[in-house]
Amino acid sequence: MFSRKEKEIQESPDRSQYDANAYDATAYDVAPEIVTCPPHTTERKLVTKIDLHVVPFLCIMYLLAFLDRVNIANANVFGLSTELDLLEGNRYNTALVIFFVPYILFEIPSNMLLKKLKPRIWLSICMFGFGLLSMCQGFVQSYSGLLATRFFLGVFETGMFPGAFYLIGMWYRRHEAQKRYTFFFSSTTLAGAFGGLLASAIGKMDGMMGYRGWRWIFILEGVLTMLVSFFFFFLLPNFPEEVKWLTEDERPYVKARLQIDQGKSALERPIKLADVGRVFKDPKIIVGGFMYFGLIVPAYGYAYFSPAILQSYGYSPIQTQLHSVPPWAAAFGFAMIVAWFSDRLKHRFLFAIFPICVCISGFAILLAVHDNLKVQYAALCLIAMGAYTAMPVIVCWFNMNLGGHHRRAIGSAWQVGFGNIGGIIAVYAFLKKDAPRYVPGYSICIAFVCLSALSCLLYFVMCAWANRSRDKAVRDVGLTEYEKTELGDLSPDYRYLL
Repeated sequence: MFSRKEKEIQESPDRSQYDANAYDATAYDVAPEIVTCPPHTTERKLVTKIDLHVVPFLCIMYLLAFLDRVNIANANVFGLSTELDLLEGNRYNTALVIFFVPYILFEIPSNMLLKKLKPRIWLSICMFGFGLLSMCQGFVQSYSGLLATRFFLGVFETGMFPGAFYLIGMWYRRHEAQKRYTFFFSSTTLAGAFGGLLASAIGKMDGMMGYRGWRWIFILEGVLTMLVSFFFFFLLPNFPEEVKWLTEDERPYVKARLQIDQGKSALERPIKLADVGRVFKDPKIIVGGFMYFGLIVPAYGYAYFSPAILQSYGYSPIQTQLHSVPPWAAAFGFAMIVAWFSDRLKHRFLFAIFPICVCISGFAILLAVHDNLKVQYAALCLIAMGAYTAMPVIVCWFNMNLGGHHRRAIGSAWQVGFGNIGGIIAVYAFLKKDAPRYVPGYSICIAFVCLSALSCLLYFVMCAWANRSRDKAVRDVGLTEYEKTELGDLSPDYRYLL
């Protein structure tokens, strides 16, 4: 039994594109069955070493990226809309949505550049760029100036999220990845909590050197990002085959343990434009985009508008910032618990559906309760906990089921890029005319969270069906090892994690 992709390889009139001699495929091969852990260490110590070199720097990078992206919500509490005349119509919402235009369009090209230039170089360049643009937001004098800076902020931030997920996925086995993905993704929840605390402190600088408090939020957080980017040029990790902090006997072992779990990565193989078209022939890729798309709407709805929602409950600007912290902290704790159990049980589907249900319950409460601040505040916590727990599970599940550099680079960028269309919807779902109840916004969010749940179910069925079909099929279908590497997760030897 041949898959469509296998038939394409077997029947292609130009088999030179699949010829193992097109490049030296054996140069990076290892024999995983004979490679053992180096005698001077253990596998656990080696994984810890990887954790210390990979995860913390990516987390700090994305914490700063997310902070620079959503600090406009904190700045708005301190008078941004009033000073830049954004109160007319939906100008504030437009300033939010223009960020997503380049952010969506350039995801796949960014991941291709990341592989070509090396992650350390590309990500640090992007990091300096979005720090600079964030700082520039603090000096704008008009609505048009804010739009320009928000647009280019999206240009530089486009590579952060898919690039980091792509990179993490190339370092860990599938049953190890969820805790790392979630901890990385929880940089967003930490950024939300940290942003609220930082904004409450920076807001007290109102009037210093002639600048309003909201301007200082942009300026100081942008400068911080730029400074960190210089250090991260040397500290951010590359792919396993390229780093120097692995010893000569550790590097083949790391490659072997990943190859046993995921197949050969084909790092040496360049990503071509034709690869993009071939990846999208797999319907699971499309479904993966909808899984993430459905959760982006509530996630960005909460990130951008929770300060305004909290302020509508009667809190002062400083109290609003401080009350924004606990829901983010709760989301971080809940996400890490779910991630631990998901890795422990080597399962993803139910651990995506459960937090989705938590998120739905939060929105349902807000739709039904309008006169009890404690219950409404608890509902906001449920929304943050559910959305920001389900998202890393979904992204990890999808990314780690993609085999090979070319499929993972393109697939991860597609999921994040397509998913962020939901950010545009979220921005216009919460309009000031609907305050303080925001019934249309909450209703839209519930609908999209349900879309994510249905997409997760469909993806689960498709993966389970593929595994079952491959179990029943004849294993030896006449494909060379190189051809199986080209197929990635479409190889008859590959089994999807459910």
